[in-house]
Amino acid sequence: MRILVTGGAGFIGSNYVRAVLTGRYASVADASVTVLDKLTYSGNLENLREHRDDPRLTFVHGDVCDAELVDQLIAGHQAVVHFAAESHVDRSILGAAPFVTTNVLGTQQLLDAARRAGVDRFVHVSTDEVYGSIAEGSWTEQWPLSPNSPYSASKAGSDLLALAAYRTHGMEVVVTRCSNNYGPYQFPEKVIPLFVTNLLDGLKVPLYGDGRNVRDWLHVDDHCLGIQLVLEKGRAGEVYHIGGGTELTNRELTQRLLDACGCDWSSVEQVPDRKGHDRRYSLSIAKISNELGYAPQVSIEDGLAATVRWYRDNRDWWEPLRARAALAS
Repeated sequence: MRILVTGGAGFIGSNYVRAVLTGRYASVADASVTVLDKLTYSGNLENLREHRDDPRLTFVHGDVCDAELVDQLIAGHQAVVHFAAESHVDRSILGAAPFVTTNVLGTQQLLDAARRAGVDRFVHVSTDEVYGSIAEGSWTEQWPLSPNSPYSASKAGSDLLALAAYRTHGMEVVVTRCSNNYGPYQFPEKVIPLFVTNLLDGLKVPLYGDGRNVRDWLHVDDHCLGIQLVLEKGRAGEVYHIGGGTELTNRELTQRLLDACGCDWSSVEQVPDRKGHDRRYSLSIAKISNELGYAPQVSIEDGLAATVRWYRDNRDWWEPLRARAALAS
């Protein structure tokens, strides 16, 4: 089996690629993987360094918006797992055009190429942010979309295009929507690696608003496990939620990170809230659990402890990235 993984040098995509190549998923233990990645600021070939000499891995430096390249590349692949996306909310508020181009146009280019090539299976990886905010209860897969940021609006658009490819052309397309990911190799602009790397360097961490915004936290290993289950057994034309089952306010998360890094609240700086900041996200994972047997394997306690250890032990990975992007605060 040949799998095309877009955005496979990014945080989540590279974790999935490493899992496939190390035999973590029995059904694709012998699969070969082609990674297509533009290597923007958050894509990093170092994320795949342990497999750089693996004959089953092919890396292609390119853009999902390049229709000619995608058409040439996708031939001969049986499955596509589409991670490639612009994904940082704050960056989308400063400038939305790249998000629309990559997330909407890029997804359509990929869907068109997959249809022409007769790809057997297409998994489109999305986010819970397409739903907006929920005060109580949890979203099901039938919940109306109500995105509140340019990023989430662009992802909602790409989700609808993916589902339309199933309804219009009968393509074997499945959409996943996940909660907030964390784990090793996450670019240090996201909240957990930003806080951890700042705290390790004795810097302050920025806490938005009153810190009462609630997120469900999902270890990247569990996310990739859910994606693999959907690739193997998910029903075409369906949406599946992948969540971690641990809701924390940003203040609660901050306290856990302070404790893990041996710091206190003197290291926290309150900053003005983000524009359009969603108050609470919460996904129901009943569908994927009941249909595909998914259950999170990594507890928040173990996952955060391992993540902090990884950033403490891998300064050579994150220090150049943070310096280049001037992310320290």
